[in-house]
Amino acid sequence: MNVKNLKRSILAGIFSSITIGILTLLTYKTSYGVFLIASFGSSMVLLFGYPESPFAQPKNIFFGHLLTSLVGILVLYFFPFSLYIIIPLAVGIGVSLMIILNVTHPPAGGNPIIVIMGSVSLDYLINPIIIGSIIILIFGVVLNRLILKKKYPL
Repeated sequence: MNVKNLKRSILAGIFSSITIGILTLLTYKTSYGVFLIASFGSSMVLLFGYPESPFAQPKNIFFGHLLTSLVGILVLYFFPFSLYIIIPLAVGIGVSLMIILNVTHPPAGGNPIIVIMGSVSLDYLINPIIIGSIIILIFGVVLNRLILKKKYPL
């Protein structure tokens, strides 16, 4: 491992811990609601480890999470079928729409599963999806643009 990769991996780990730590504190130590979802952990890998990836760009992170979560909610409430039908259907629709709309963010592909298994409401789009994504992106800009002096977003 070269020094550049070592530095990138250490900073990615530190900023992932800080970002997820903030979301965890907001979730468990305030009364503002849920800010944390499992797919945000995967977003950390792209945002802090590979910010040059098209999948790590702000529009992809924000709209990828929003779109797939919305798809999960719509399928949950408007498709009266068994879970073993609506979960794969929602994931497939979400993935297709991310690609069609050019907002692909691979971690967001899991959001319909989270949404359907949790039977969430429309409020879920505000918190954790929109607010959580904005918090994640703020930390992404701080690390990539201000600390590492990278051109981010591209």
